[in-house]
Amino acid sequence: MSNFFKKRMLSFKYAFQGAATLFRKTPNAIIHIIMAILAVLMGLFFSISTTEWLAVIIVIGLVFASEAINTSIETLSDFVYKERNESIKKVKDLAAAGVLMAAIAALAIGIVVFLPKIIELFLK
Repeated sequence: MSNFFKKRMLSFKYAFQGAATLFRKTPNAIIHIIMAILAVLMGLFFSISTTEWLAVIIVIGLVFASEAINTSIETLSDFVYKERNESIKKVKDLAAAGVLMAAIAALAIGIVVFLPKIIELFLK
């Protein structure tokens, strides 16, 4: 196996280690995974369209990616500067805002995709 492929395989290994760390060490990631599983189960139950699946999958990925970036920023910030610092606080707040915006987008997609189906289910 060439050095190029060995390096690519290692990069995947490190990425999976990061994902495992995210889900083991970040309580909010557990909440996100529960909501993602719920969305997938609802998608299967309601037989959502391909377009609806794409929207759901994209926002699930967006939330997980933003949570991973937020967690890495918070971890690095805490390592670099242990005392309270207004600049570090601002950076951490902005990263957390990114997760919040992604979660709001996911909620909006969930409402658009699933609410009409839930309403129809109860009106039958």
